[in-house]
Amino acid sequence: MILITGFEPFGNAVLNPSREAVKLLPDTINDEKIEKLQLPVVFGEAAEMIIKQIERETPSALIMTGVAAGRDKITPEVSAINLADARIPDNAGQSPKWERIIEDAPDGLFSTLPVRQMVDAMEAAGFKAGLSYSAGTYVCNDTFFRVCYHMKNIAPNIPCGFIHVPNPKGMDKGTDMTVEDFANALEICIRTIL
Repeated sequence: MILITGFEPFGNAVLNPSREAVKLLPDTINDEKIEKLQLPVVFGEAAEMIIKQIERETPSALIMTGVAAGRDKITPEVSAINLADARIPDNAGQSPKWERIIEDAPDGLFSTLPVRQMVDAMEAAGFKAGLSYSAGTYVCNDTFFRVCYHMKNIAPNIPCGFIHVPNPKGMDKGTDMTVEDFANALEICIRTIL
């Protein structure tokens, strides 16, 4: 089973393209079950939901997704940093400023997904894709860091990482790609892992 997550809308947005793309994925890819999970845009809580799901059913790989407004490519993240610094409150009203996510954890953790191969595969299929070296300091990075730290300690052999999608065509600071394009690109990423 592959676990893939997307976030609910936040800020002034009426939809979150990460959630919409994940919903469009098939229920199986290469005979592997695809488990889809919608996350709240809340520091700490999103990671706890993933960790609880992992404890119920251990996946063979974990892909977290979120939206990065202003980007024009689909961007697998190379690393997560141990820093929460919100420019706007999350959906529970929390707004941490320059705080370590986990006090005694490393300053950063690397994705264990095959990020370079995923970018190559998406580009070969005609999608705009590229590596990102920063998942920011908002809920996406918080979730990415907490979950990777957990996986490193309990299941280091399970590939785990994060992919940002841009806003789709027609949305503010978007790209010429659609949510359907994002879903197709995510399917390519899953096939690359498999």
